[in-house]
Amino acid sequence: MGNVRRMTDVVLAVDLGTTATKVVAVSRQAEVLTLTEHGYQLRTDRPGQAVHDPEQVLAVALRALAEAVTTCAARNARVVGLVLTGAMHTLLPLDAEDNPLGGSLSWADNRATAQAARLRASDQGTRLHRATGTPVHPFAPLPKLMWFAEQEPEFTRRVGHWVGLKDFVLHRLTGRLVTEHSNASGIGLMDIHRLAWHPDALAVAGITEDRLPELVAPTTVLALAAPVAAALGLPAGLPVVAGGGDGPLANLGVGAVLPGMAALSMGTSGALRVVRDHPGVDERGRTFCYAVGDGLWVVGGAVSNGGVVAQWAADTFGVPVADLLAEADRVPTGAGGLFALPYLLGERAPWWDPDPRAVLVGLRREQGRAQITRALIEGVGQQIALVLDAVRATGLDVRSVRATGGAFRSPVWAKVLAAALDQRLELAEDSEGSGVGAALLAWRALGELSSLRQAADLVVPTEVITPDAEAAAHLAKTRPLVERAYHALSDLAVHTG
Repeated sequence: MGNVRRMTDVVLAVDLGTTATKVVAVSRQAEVLTLTEHGYQLRTDRPGQAVHDPEQVLAVALRALAEAVTTCAARNARVVGLVLTGAMHTLLPLDAEDNPLGGSLSWADNRATAQAARLRASDQGTRLHRATGTPVHPFAPLPKLMWFAEQEPEFTRRVGHWVGLKDFVLHRLTGRLVTEHSNASGIGLMDIHRLAWHPDALAVAGITEDRLPELVAPTTVLALAAPVAAALGLPAGLPVVAGGGDGPLANLGVGAVLPGMAALSMGTSGALRVVRDHPGVDERGRTFCYAVGDGLWVVGGAVSNGGVVAQWAADTFGVPVADLLAEADRVPTGAGGLFALPYLLGERAPWWDPDPRAVLVGLRREQGRAQITRALIEGVGQQIALVLDAVRATGLDVRSVRATGGAFRSPVWAKVLAAALDQRLELAEDSEGSGVGAALLAWRALGELSSLRQAADLVVPTEVITPDAEAAAHLAKTRPLVERAYHALSDLAVHTG
């Protein structure tokens, strides 16, 4: 008899990103068997606006799903469920028949800068941040809803439901219009302590609860609609797990779910998050708090400036980014007395301020591109360290950091971040962390995992970076200068927005 290949059960995780949708087939053991990816356009036709065509995103997702199903069949993998994740903070208006009335606003859409600034300056903004877990910032849907109410009132009256882009795709797959607690905790409208829509936030947004989807748990299991199932080559009624936001689920994907473990992602931008079993932000409002599922929450912050600072320097100095990073790696910690506020794209955590500009402090004639690049990278490290300080202010202890992202392909990034955080970095394989996390959430929903905490046993780091003690001490000593410089420049109104 010939060899018979054993069939592997997989979950297909659909990750609706900002520029592409990825579909990963993930086994119960967190192994990625297949990856399918297709891109789409983020339209930025008008200043401050960044929107997707929701029908295009849906079509791309269905195409990627169909290809993944075909690949799984060829590899003797049986699809036992679907799950959705994707970029958080999206906002899509639907008509009375739940068809799109326009584009889906992404987190990068900054049209609501004035509304966010006005709300942030009020005591109500602080109260809403604490109640909803969502910082008051233009990326969030709450200020965007304020913008629509003020700028396009007639259009707003035509909206039947305001949903997220993932909610729309889930609706087309299952016929159910729901949003789960994970993405809802990034809207600015859900009370994270009650898992219900927040009346004061709804009033500020100018909408009522009946114009929002039904709130459900991330592990809620829906059913794949028969017409969609036939088109995809899947059985009708196949379990479809509601899923969650890409950031919270990235913690699952790298196994950073135990007490004392943080997840750090560093690509163009960056984020640091820690899982705990109850919601809440720090008293100074420096952190976000988003639901993971299964009673777990992430507390942390995202920074707008990560690998983008090195790419900007490479473009500015006209050298390949890999060469410039190698030069910066040879510069001693401290960049010869130069330090940077790396705010090329404004900043999110811990300031939640879209206006500040990048600044170099201490620049002298003898310092060149390598020192400037080193200072910018250290500036990013200092910003992430400030986020860690804010996370610790919520009462969380952090003893290790699981790190992932394209920036860590360069040694200088890993060394600087380890020193800035004064923590050993456990580098995880850069293999679709959010998709893997979503799949593990689905395996939990399907009863194959006893707890989401099991993710820590399923994902193993590939490399460990130990912080240099001297570098860590220097960055810790100079970190207060970063906060002082930011506030001094704010007071002097040097940044102009």
